[in-house]
Amino acid sequence: MALSTSAPNRGPDPAPPPSPAPAPARPRPAAGLRARLFRWDQKAAPYAFVAPFFAFFAAFGLFPLLYTAYVSLHRVELQTSDQMEWLGLRNYTRLIEDPFFWNALRNTFTIGVLSTVPQLLMALGLAHLLNYRLRGRTFFRVAMLMPYATSVAAATLVFAQLFGRDYGLINWLLGTVGISPVDWQANTVASQIGVSAVVTWRWTGYNALIYLAGMQSIPGELYESAAMDGASRWQQFLHVTVPGLRPTILFTVVVSTIGATQLFGEPLLYEGSAAGGVSHQYQTLGLYMYEQGWGFFHLGRAAAIAWVMFLLIVVLVAVNAAIARRRSRTEG
Repeated sequence: MALSTSAPNRGPDPAPPPSPAPAPARPRPAAGLRARLFRWDQKAAPYAFVAPFFAFFAAFGLFPLLYTAYVSLHRVELQTSDQMEWLGLRNYTRLIEDPFFWNALRNTFTIGVLSTVPQLLMALGLAHLLNYRLRGRTFFRVAMLMPYATSVAAATLVFAQLFGRDYGLINWLLGTVGISPVDWQANTVASQIGVSAVVTWRWTGYNALIYLAGMQSIPGELYESAAMDGASRWQQFLHVTVPGLRPTILFTVVVSTIGATQLFGEPLLYEGSAAGGVSHQYQTLGLYMYEQGWGFFHLGRAAAIAWVMFLLIVVLVAVNAAIARRRSRTEG
């Protein structure tokens, strides 16, 4: 009889004791610091990108503006610019008492109107023509920028020759129709028209391209609906194009107003004198400031004129914005 070699049945083996849970891993200090730096970089990156602009603006924009205001409260001569004498508001009160200041202010307003109004009207008309499909319209669009790209000195000298009293082309054309020659540099109205002509010629094409870009953003469905209602092209221009260009027109009016207030190069080179003609008949605020600072060496008074021009621009821009806001409220 064979003996059984199998092991006796002792039941299931007991379960092994549970192993202890691993301790949570502590974050390494370097990894935590790196994560914090990454989050800080994400928050600070936008400010780092715009910081150069604010640095340059503070150095070349804000500081000169504030320093000019400081200089305007002192008597400062160009030869001894390191010596300042406190005057308070005396430089500003002298401007109010100076008839040449009011003459320059009046000339600035007159030349600004004579140049801005025809300029923007012609730019609007040219942009309306270029908005249609014309042959060679790309050439005409590029040609619109040629006057803007031309040097101020070159353009003004050419126009000064055109408006010459004895040998100018304009007087020759007037003589062919029986009109006697006009002194475009000594006559007040004629000289202001001559300066305005230079400004109008240089900036009309630039504003026309701005208007053209605004016209191309107007939906074509509006023109199609107006045409289906029987509106002519002129009616489409008045009731579709002009309302759609209202923000663009406001922008060009504001920019042209600022440019007219700062007008300097054209009247200076028209005759080559900071006096703006023999009787100051087209002296602008820019020329008046230049004459006081670099002609008579009164830097304090020139700084006061600069600040008056700055405040005048702020007021004019605010008036334009208020008129536009009131009109949009009325139409809304």
